[in-house]
Amino acid sequence: MEPLVPSIGWGVLHLFYRVDHARAEREPGGAKRVLDAIASLESDDHQVLCAAVLGHKADIAMMVLGPDLARLQLFQRELRDAPLDLVWSFVSLTELSEYTSTEDDERARLVAGEGLEGSALEERLVAWRERMAHYAENRVHPRLPRKRLMSFYPMSKRRDAGANWYELPFDERKRLMGGHARVGRQYAGRILQLITGSTGIDDWEWGVTLLADDPVALKEIVNEMRFDAASARYAEFGPFFTGLMLDPPEALARGGLEDTRAVR
Repeated sequence: MEPLVPSIGWGVLHLFYRVDHARAEREPGGAKRVLDAIASLESDDHQVLCAAVLGHKADIAMMVLGPDLARLQLFQRELRDAPLDLVWSFVSLTELSEYTSTEDDERARLVAGEGLEGSALEERLVAWRERMAHYAENRVHPRLPRKRLMSFYPMSKRRDAGANWYELPFDERKRLMGGHARVGRQYAGRILQLITGSTGIDDWEWGVTLLADDPVALKEIVNEMRFDAASARYAEFGPFFTGLMLDPPEALARGGLEDTRAVR
């Protein structure tokens, strides 16, 4: 199949599986099938993050992302040959927020807030452009580090009477999201956040992936953001999945799929 590459961003699949233990007993080599599929996808310049899920919702989680949606679908199909039952999934694209500050925003802030002008103003804007270019690249083409925990949940904005996000003027939505972003920035170094867009692609509007070493940080950031006006009044949350991020062989083994025998 021809590659299917978005005009902006990468495709992202969150896949959540339960291990079919009876089938794994009947069909040796199930873990090897999964590991071979992961190795093949990574060799095609896509990323795979694996986790052993905590709780009852799934055994194994995989977050796969990269430039070609057709290749991601092929990976999902390859896993059908393994003793895994897909119990939940989420499809999205990496993206930049429409509420990201513009150069005009930054210029106005520097003039009004710091009184800058002339060469001093332009010097600060050059540094801002470089910083924003780095930020945009990390959002649209992320290279995700290994942390000890991965938490994922989908979310949407409310359309309730009296609390309809999409009836607000753009400037008001941008103001609210600016406050939301300031809360997130307080967790820099403790939490890596990747927000991906799914409007028109899946049932929810965004997927939020949080990577951390400390489970307390996961609790704190979600709790604090829920009190922020953009969430307290306008956000709806879906199911949360949290797991231990591990190398693929260990994630499979801890999730219950450990099979070192060769595929027959």
